Formats: sequence, structure tokens, C-alpha cells
Amino acid sequence: MRLLFLGDIVGEGGCDFILKKLPDFKRKNNIDVCIANGENSAKGNGVTPKSCEMIFNSGVDMITLGNHTFKRPEISEYLDRDVDVLRPFNYPDGAPGKGVGIIDKGRYRIAVINMQGTAYSEPLGNPFSEMDKALKQIDGCKTVIVDFHAEATAEKRAMGFYLDGKVTAVLGTHTHVQTSDEQILPQGTAYITDAGMTGPVQSVLGIEPQLTIRKFKTNLPVRFENATGEYSMEGCIIDIDEKSGKALAMERVRVK
Repeated sequence: MRLLFLGDIVGEGGCDFILKKLPDFKRKNNIDVCIANGENSAKGNGVTPKSCEMIFNSGVDMITLGNHTFKRPEISEYLDRDVDVLRPFNYPDGAPGKGVGIIDKGRYRIAVINMQGTAYSEPLGNPFSEMDKALKQIDGCKTVIVDFHAEATAEKRAMGFYLDGKVTAVLGTHTHVQTSDEQILPQGTAYITDAGMTGPVQSVLGIEPQLTIRKFKTNLPVRFENATGEYSMEGCIIDIDEKSGKALAMERVRVK
């Protein structure tokens, strides 16, 4: 099985870009399953039902989210419709949506877990102990993909080693900067600290640079806007032994 995971899709421009690029990329690379983080896919930030539908129309099978999940009020009802969109598992009980989902392809089933880090982030449930709970909900799936949406590299690396041999892949998201540390860990789990971003190249994490500079320079409120121009699609391809759930190979990708 070949699985493609895409880093944070940013804004309407990012959604438009994968609509143009993803179908052909999947065909050329024999991709069987595609998962993408879409927490910033709405204009500005956050996620809406419209941006989710654009992502699904491009050929994505499951959407994961993160700390901007509930920025837009209209997303709460959508998440409760049992759609293939996951919010972080470690949100408090009663939060709309779910943190574990199953992609059923007939011949094989893939469990997906969305978890959010807490170092330098929101005080959600402890992601390590919550991960133990999430693993009990994977319904016997051999292939298990984890989107760990976190700020601190140490927390991400620790989660990778914590889950080595228990899941197929631990893929970091949130920082929008693709890291070069992709590897297969000793017990067969694919790992990368951050899969990167699907968004504008000449930007600061997808935002118009001058707006971000103004924020840092003045420390005054600034209304961020997504940058425009050249776009890229970043992520990872993972080759998986579907019988064992082990990762066989991992490759970073960047498409312009």
C-alpha cells in the first residue's frame, strides 16, 4: 500500500492548488490512500464545511485538524455528522466530532488518529496517556496513521519513539515548515517531525510576510491574510506492508 500524507493546507489558495495538482500526482505515484491536515484550509485560518468539501473533491480520503479546529462556529455541526474529518482526540469529552477514524478500502482498513501536543500549546488532555486510549479504538486495524499536531520538536520526537512498533506512522503537523528528519524508527514506524505545508511559498507559514513582520515589530493586533503567488504541496509518501502494518519506506515530497 502507498499512502500520501499532506501537511497543513492553507487557505482557499491551498485548496485550489491541490484540486489542480493532487489527482495527477496520485496517478503518477500509484497512491492508494491520501490523508491531509486541513485545519487552516479556510480563508484566514480555521476550517469550514466548504473547505473540507474542496479537499475531499481533490481526492483526499481523510482530513485531520488541530488547534484551529473550532475557530469557525459552522464547523461544529459538520463534525458531528460522522464525516471523515477528525479533530484532536484529546479535546474534552463533549467536544463535537471524533479523534479516531477508519478508512475502509475493502481489501484493507486504515485507522487514523489525530492528537494535539500540549507543550507551548493549549492545555488539552495529556497526549501520551490519551494516545493509549485512542489505540483501543482502532478496531483491529493493522495500519495506523497518527497526525500529531504539535509545536515542540521534543514532544513530537518523544511521541514517535513512544509509538514505535505500535503504529505505522507518526506524522508531525502544525509548524508549516517541512523537516528533513524522515526515517523508519527501529520497530518499523515511519516518522517525520513536520510534514510541511500546502500553501504559498513566499509567505510566513502561509501569511503575507509584511503582516507577520508588523506583528513581530509592533506587538499590536494585526489582521492576517494569506499570501498569494507560487504554491507548493508538501508531505510524505509511505510504503506500507498491509499485512503487518509496518512502514517499509518513506519519502518527503514537495510539488510546485
